[in-house]
Amino acid sequence: MSSPESDASAAADAPSSSLPPLSTAAMDTGALSDAPVPRRRVFAWALWDWATQPFNTVLLTFVWVPSFLVSPFFLDPAVAASGVVDGEKIDCDTGANAVTEYCHALGALDANLGWGIMAAGILIALLAPVLGQRADATGHRKLMLGIFTGLLILCQLGMAFVGGTADLFWFGVAMIAFGSVVGEIAGANYNALLVSVSTPRTVGRVSGLGWGFGYLGGIVALAIVVGLILGGVLDGTQGTTFQFIAAGATVWTILFSIPIFRSVPEPPPSADTKKVNFFEGYVELVRSVIRLWRESRPTFWFLLASAVYRDGLAAVFTFGSVIAARVFGFGFTDLVIFGIVLNLVAGVSTIFVGRLDDRFGPKPVILTAIGGIIACCLAVFVGAGAGRALFWVAGIVLAALVGPAQAASRSFLARVTPAGREGEIFGLYATTGRAASWMAALLWGVFIAAAANQTLYGILAIALVLAVGFVLLVFVKAPPRVVAEA
Repeated sequence: MSSPESDASAAADAPSSSLPPLSTAAMDTGALSDAPVPRRRVFAWALWDWATQPFNTVLLTFVWVPSFLVSPFFLDPAVAASGVVDGEKIDCDTGANAVTEYCHALGALDANLGWGIMAAGILIALLAPVLGQRADATGHRKLMLGIFTGLLILCQLGMAFVGGTADLFWFGVAMIAFGSVVGEIAGANYNALLVSVSTPRTVGRVSGLGWGFGYLGGIVALAIVVGLILGGVLDGTQGTTFQFIAAGATVWTILFSIPIFRSVPEPPPSADTKKVNFFEGYVELVRSVIRLWRESRPTFWFLLASAVYRDGLAAVFTFGSVIAARVFGFGFTDLVIFGIVLNLVAGVSTIFVGRLDDRFGPKPVILTAIGGIIACCLAVFVGAGAGRALFWVAGIVLAALVGPAQAASRSFLARVTPAGREGEIFGLYATTGRAASWMAALLWGVFIAAAANQTLYGILAIALVLAVGFVLLVFVKAPPRVVAEA
């Protein structure tokens, strides 16, 4: 195992054949500077998480996908009608109902959603690193952020045109999948700007602040949905409700993404990153990975370990509410309230744990969080018969752990990222994260299909991926710690 200093140095190596060595300071703190950062700039950066949160929280996790896209709206009308007995929809969480044509068709929608998310992961793996490398070379990280934020906005707008008919199901999946692609690539460029708004002593709390803003933004967005429901404006039984929600998410993202482009400075272009065309970028990517393997094994293994466990974390968000709706019978309003509570817990937890990250280092935070999430998954699977009470408890504990794991992972990498290489390194981070993204989505579909389309078994797929990532991370050497500011 190499020293922490050599780890950071190797991460700095460009794909070109020779580069000047990093200074000791750079090796210790990566691209981070000790210069104080104005609060306005920090909050402008963090607000981007708030701006894009409706896609993740409202559309993907708690409302649009579980209550609309994988609902009877998109079944054949005759099959959908068979699921209503005496004016009430049958529950698919019982053994007798699970084998009906109606529940089997809903399970197929769940599995098909997994295939779509898997395809999105493959696209991200192919595109993110090359685009990050080009952003480094040209110094256009903010431009790339703007382009892909704009594409995310267009995906949300496209979802506003998805009516509740079976023939539009795959278009809806395409919008969610492509939105995940462009959102992830935008996020790689957003993460690369973390070094512009933090210092070695504050990177953990600033990263946590961004995640916390995202969760709190999700609370506000979901609260607006609840208010509109209680006020009689929205009706969860009507497809137009979900089209209206997608349109509202589009406006939200436009408004709140403006500050980051006005207040956060563009890091200078990297003098060491080669300017190559798009396809040559893949050659440079391979060289970067080879150099990491040869000269910085701990950094290489962190990217591999995080690729696996972050795929599991993403699956928790993507499929968690599907499980709540299908297995535990959560309705439209139930999911929105559930989402508000979980986002509140996650937001507070993530901001608080950011300080623990700065004090104890990111690795202990990540391992503790992943271990707790695995325990929650297994508890839900084994105790599913206990009903909603168990799912509520497990969900709250899980919410307190997922955000800290994600924020600490970002700060882990920021601590060893050299100046001028942020876009490429975080693009590689996105790539490795999505290089394994087929795992959870594929296993989700396989486990459900193998269990005769019983959605409950998808939980085991998530737990398995997280467990593999946990074991890999145990053997990764942590980055050097810098004592946090009081």
